Amino acid sequence: MEALNEALKTLLVAQQAACEQAAQLAYQHAVQAIRLDAHEYIVRMLEQAVLARQRMFGASSEQLSAQSRLFDEAEALAQSSTEAQDLAPIAAEVLPAVKLARGKRAPLPAQLERVDVVHDVPESDRTCPCGTPMVEIGQDISEQLDIVPMQVRVLRHIRKRYGCPGSLHAPITADLPAQPLPKSNASADFLAMLIAVKFVDGLPLARFEHVLERHGAAVPRQTLARWVIGCSHLLQPLHNLMRDILLDGSLLYMDETVVQVLKEKGRSPTSNSYMWVQTGGPPDKPVVLYDYDPSRSAKVPVRLLEGFKGYLMTDGYAGYNEVERSQGIERLACWAHVRRRFVDAMRIQSKGKRGKADEAVALIGKLYAIERALKDASIEARYLVRQSRSVPVLAQLQAWLQKTQPLVTPKSALGTALAYMGDLWSRLTVYTQRGDLPIDNNRCENAIRPFVVGRKAWLFSDTPAGAHSSAVIYSLVQTAKANGLEPYAWLRRVMRDLPAAKTVEEVEALLPWNLRIPDLSGHIAG
Repeated sequence: MEALNEALKTLLVAQQAACEQAAQLAYQHAVQAIRLDAHEYIVRMLEQAVLARQRMFGASSEQLSAQSRLFDEAEALAQSSTEAQDLAPIAAEVLPAVKLARGKRAPLPAQLERVDVVHDVPESDRTCPCGTPMVEIGQDISEQLDIVPMQVRVLRHIRKRYGCPGSLHAPITADLPAQPLPKSNASADFLAMLIAVKFVDGLPLARFEHVLERHGAAVPRQTLARWVIGCSHLLQPLHNLMRDILLDGSLLYMDETVVQVLKEKGRSPTSNSYMWVQTGGPPDKPVVLYDYDPSRSAKVPVRLLEGFKGYLMTDGYAGYNEVERSQGIERLACWAHVRRRFVDAMRIQSKGKRGKADEAVALIGKLYAIERALKDASIEARYLVRQSRSVPVLAQLQAWLQKTQPLVTPKSALGTALAYMGDLWSRLTVYTQRGDLPIDNNRCENAIRPFVVGRKAWLFSDTPAGAHSSAVIYSLVQTAKANGLEPYAWLRRVMRDLPAAKTVEEVEALLPWNLRIPDLSGHIAG
């Protein structure tokens, strides 16, 4: 019995020691895991600090300053105005033009108008020292860039009235041509300039108000704002027709950017809303379309792309996945977005040291070098070269990814870049299946840039209606530019002819691809 007790005691001590050892090991593992998590967190924070410093102070920084945070005054001012402000006060006299400016001495574009200013030798100096009158043997020509300052004038519409000599019948009066904004006293050409300076040149209405004042026309910014909103309503049919053309294409690019709207029902003024940008259309009818929506959810691309069948190029945002599932659209992913993540990982490396991120950037660079060489190639030739050269590079890049990813901390800058590329791999390789598919989404990013640059002058929109108006006008001016038209010249034609258009065919005739530069030259000179 005594031996049995000793055996039990020994077994209990051994079991207790084993439990203590297991607890000690568990504690050590927990401490090690906490230390590892803390280390990863510290590394991640340091990486983010380095990247933030680079974005803020780097050479390519595009950060907005606090001083640029102004309202999108077009709709903010229009909201607080009345119909009485549709009429601008017109002064009785216009101030004299300011002195003409001179440009630099340089070769000047051939399409600019030439005005000859002849400088002749005085007749008294045209006698040769030998006593013979000199004859003209040639001329020396030099050119200066000249500018005629903006001319503000008043158009007087004089409508003739005719009546019966015997006063037996009612008189008749000549009709006034259809006007863009009938309740205002702004001409079609003025409205075209107003849209161009704000949405093409990014000039806030407050500054344009001062420009007009310098030229003798005091037009309050509230009035300018109402005219901008009115123009967006007039131009809406063109926006609708452009959408039809956009969805008829087989390839579409899509992206979105943040815009804040202060007065949106049920939402905080600090909430982010979004401007969605789509570009595509047939090769001879490029379209750039902006659409405002308070949401970034999957329902937005589903709504905007209803009826579209083909290839969709986007970044890695998961909100586009529903379109792929529900509408039979094949997705492509953007290599430029992948490359940027590896470039960010390179930026946090020690200076002068080459790391794994450099290897990824070098391989992606090979893909882009192939595309640059194929810039002017036919679709068939591009497909064949992609199969023979790009596909092997992609295979090499995939093998590198599979080898490298297990060795890298998942939440580090390099780890997230590897995960991003791995998650999108099947979409990143789709472009090699054909010769007419793009390698990246740069076309859409270039289309969205004018909005982002313009937003530096107005960080907020006041109302959803104002954000929608901005979307309509940005769509039109950027589509005109994509079709090789000067936006002001095209807008001038549209603002003159659209009010009189009665049929869909008459509106379609004003779409950018239905007009060419010779069609607009008469309107510029008129």
